[in-house]
Amino acid sequence: MTSLLIAGYFAQSRWRRLRSRAAIDRLQERYVRRQFRFLRRHSPYFATLPRVGSRADLGKLPVMDKESMMANFNRLNTVGLDRDRALEIAVAAERSRDFSPTYRGVSVGLSSGTSGHRGLFIVSDRERCAWAGAVLARFLPSLSGQRIAFFLRANNNLYETVNSRVIQFRFFDVYRPMAEHIAALGSYRPTVVVAPPSVLSVLADAVVAGELRLCPARVISVAEVLTSFDERRFREVFGQEVIFQAYQCTEGFLGYTCPFGSMHLNEDICYFEKEFVDDSRFVPIITDFRRRSQPIVRYRLNDVLTLAANQVCGCGQATTVVAKIAGREDDVFSFPAVGGDGRVSVFPDMVERCFLYVPGVSEFRVERHSDDRLVVFVAPLVGEVLDRVRAELDGLAERLGFVPPRVEFEPYVADSTHRRKRKRVENCAQ
Repeated sequence: MTSLLIAGYFAQSRWRRLRSRAAIDRLQERYVRRQFRFLRRHSPYFATLPRVGSRADLGKLPVMDKESMMANFNRLNTVGLDRDRALEIAVAAERSRDFSPTYRGVSVGLSSGTSGHRGLFIVSDRERCAWAGAVLARFLPSLSGQRIAFFLRANNNLYETVNSRVIQFRFFDVYRPMAEHIAALGSYRPTVVVAPPSVLSVLADAVVAGELRLCPARVISVAEVLTSFDERRFREVFGQEVIFQAYQCTEGFLGYTCPFGSMHLNEDICYFEKEFVDDSRFVPIITDFRRRSQPIVRYRLNDVLTLAANQVCGCGQATTVVAKIAGREDDVFSFPAVGGDGRVSVFPDMVERCFLYVPGVSEFRVERHSDDRLVVFVAPLVGEVLDRVRAELDGLAERLGFVPPRVEFEPYVADSTHRRKRKRVENCAQ
């Protein structure tokens, strides 16, 4: 039954074409009506809120975040789970690294994301099948002969279900030593590599050093923000025209890179409200049409996305195109404006682009500690590189009109444990 469900969701996601905004609108209206009929009957939380019969009615409902989700967990979920018991099971799974136990037939797990705040998520078997079908449909180059290497924090039993003579999955636990994985990859010869940018960086280093021969048909970045700096290096080292991204979090499968290199929002899975922070950047508020065990309704994410100037893509899909994930909202820097008139917001992608223009930089990380102090961890830590980095950051301050902070340089040291999601740009003064 599981394989049939995955196949059904795969076919739906692979071959359905949404070629106009009108088609997307019709689909979403139908899904909203269906979802809220279910939630009103099965979720005590939604039973007491105003009725929703269309997307326009969503504005009657409160906006949620991780904190309110946790506070209302017992009334919100539709499968009668207790938050404290679910947390016990999720914590035990993290400690044992055995993610197979369920709670009343539902998978439970912890979510910290790049924000660092712990949350709890639950997923039914049907929802996991829907996720697997959609992800495979969006990213598989073809339907046969695929050997997929997953570098993730937690394994998923669904991978074993999908394994067959034509599609093979192998899970690589990012908490294990990378030297073991590099040796195993050489013999596995994956056609598709799925990993966070921090892991892809380690694999790229191994390829450059001649320690690993890796010739995948597709490289997919997950779990962390893929910066332009990393994307350019991965294209060169892995011989790819496009580095694919899965815009994925515990709240849902939100977006994907198509073969034309455009990132599309999954508007057949979620409805996206856009809270604009300037002319092109917005914070998404999502309503998932498929999640029922733990409804995701008007959930405000901590991401800042940048709309693409050109919304027409050669792949033919009319879904919204995102130019980039600009970073986490928590990591938007703020500095005093020149002349003392207010403050200037500096988005993470603006900061990381400074390093694109400096030859020789192999790794970097930028931390804002106060209005007048930036700490830059960089490799190599040599005078010419440091002078160029300082000049780029000063140029950014001049272009945007903020008072340039003092810049301190430290040697870059990679986190070999991969226990914390990597951030290239982080606001440490909150």
